[in-house]
Amino acid sequence: MRTDTSGVGIDWNDPIEAMEQMYRLGWTDGLPVVPPIERRVAEFIERGGRPAPEVVGELPERRREISVEKIAANAVMAGCLPEYMPVVLAASEAMLDPKFNLVGPSSSLGGSGIMVIVNGPIARDLDINARNNLFGPGNRANATIGRAVRLILINACAAIPGLFDRSILGHPGKYSYCIAEAENETHWSPLHVERGFDRAQSAVTVFACESPRQVRASGGPGTILETVADVASALGTSLSTVGSTDDKSAVVRQGELAIVISGESYVWDGWSKQDIRNTLQPRVRRTLADIKRAGEVSGEVTPEDESRWLPLIATPEDILVIFAGGEERTMCAVIPSWGPKVSSTSVTKAVRPL
Repeated sequence: MRTDTSGVGIDWNDPIEAMEQMYRLGWTDGLPVVPPIERRVAEFIERGGRPAPEVVGELPERRREISVEKIAANAVMAGCLPEYMPVVLAASEAMLDPKFNLVGPSSSLGGSGIMVIVNGPIARDLDINARNNLFGPGNRANATIGRAVRLILINACAAIPGLFDRSILGHPGKYSYCIAEAENETHWSPLHVERGFDRAQSAVTVFACESPRQVRASGGPGTILETVADVASALGTSLSTVGSTDDKSAVVRQGELAIVISGESYVWDGWSKQDIRNTLQPRVRRTLADIKRAGEVSGEVTPEDESRWLPLIATPEDILVIFAGGEERTMCAVIPSWGPKVSSTSVTKAVRPL
């Protein structure tokens, strides 16, 4: 018998009753969780290589300190294996970085998920899926690492649906949203290398974002990117929301954008990720006329509005390019950020070696 922090006794020897009790305590994301018995939590703490009481990060707006022990308990409940713990720790450290501004995307009406992108040797060691069915089910590492992040948000950060998590719609990535990059199957530099890490270093990037928008693209790079730019420029995303209400100072929010590109890398011979960013950034845009018709800016549409273009992405560097997904053909995913870059910025942290 063990007693939880609310003083409610839980008989861990009765797994069905323990599961139901955890539902009653609000510890779950709506799916059953693994009982976080002390022995199992201790295994995770040991694999993480950091002391149980160490504070990984804080959420001052909710007066929360997130310890290694809390992260371990939620990783157990998510169904992780102990060897996943270093990745869950790195993801937690990244989303608790002040630049990420976790309180924003975790409580917004916009309902963003937190996507976890794993790079480096650990992605292959843990068999984190980077290919077919990338955002779908079927892989334990992807499913449970992503789920651990969500349970940490609920149980340690108080991002409880209907309370501090005020999502109007949400999306399935709020259950689990974890992928790896197929970095050894392309000539492109991996995401973490572009962000200043050594290729041999394992790292985790967290990105507060909307759900993936699947893009069926054909032809060569130029044609593919025209299609991607058109989807990325859609009205109604966080990127096409205007931060002012008069047409003279209308400026869109200009957040980040993730582009996931699948297929065989030879299609992109002669192209670097920087080439892709430089090509996309000026094409992801809408006219002021479009923005007015969408109701984001008041006033009549003028002839000048039809040719006044508003960029949705401020700089090429605000585009994350990731090579992942099935090999059969080139398909892409367009993933807009939750909000403007000043509100939440993607963060990359190293996975600490044991």
